[in-house]
Amino acid sequence: MKKYLMTVLFAMIPIFELRGAIPAAVWGYKINFVVAYIIAVIGNMIPVPFIYLFARKVLEWGKDKKYIGKFFSFCLRKGEKGGEKLKAKSGKGLFLALMFFVGIPLPVTGAWTGTLAASILDMGFKKSVLAVFCGVLIAGVIVSLVVLLPETFGFLAKIFTTSVPQT
Repeated sequence: MKKYLMTVLFAMIPIFELRGAIPAAVWGYKINFVVAYIIAVIGNMIPVPFIYLFARKVLEWGKDKKYIGKFFSFCLRKGEKGGEKLKAKSGKGLFLALMFFVGIPLPVTGAWTGTLAASILDMGFKKSVLAVFCGVLIAGVIVSLVVLLPETFGFLAKIFTTSVPQT
C-alpha cells in the first residue's frame, strides 16, 4: 500500500508530477504500468482544483511580503507569462492549447503550471479542469510509452536475434 501512496504523492509534487511518478512506480516500486498510470493521473489531478481556486489568490497576497515576495512574484509572473503565451498562440482554441500544453511531458508544462495559467486567464473552472485532465491523460500515455520502451526494444531484439532453425 505504501508504494501506491508514494506514487500518488510523487504525482502531486510540482515539476515531478506524473513525469516522475510513473517511472518511479514502474521501475522503482515494480508496480504494473497500467496501475501506475491510473494512480499517477489521480495523484496529479488532486491539487488541480485547489490550484485553480486558491493559487492566484495566495500568490497575489504574498507577492509583497518580506520573505516570500520574490518567489511569489516569480510564480505569478511565470503563470501570467504562460497564460498570455497560450492565449496568443491559441486564439479561440484555448481549451486545446491548454490541453496540449499540459500534455507535453516537459518540465514546467504540467498540471500545476497549466492550471495556474488557466486561473490567471479566468478560463473557467470546469473548462480548465477538463482541459488539464485531458492533458494529464496524454502526458501519462507519453510517459508510459517511454517507460515501456526498454521492454519493447528488448522484446524486439529477442525476436530479431533468435536463430532460425536450418532445414
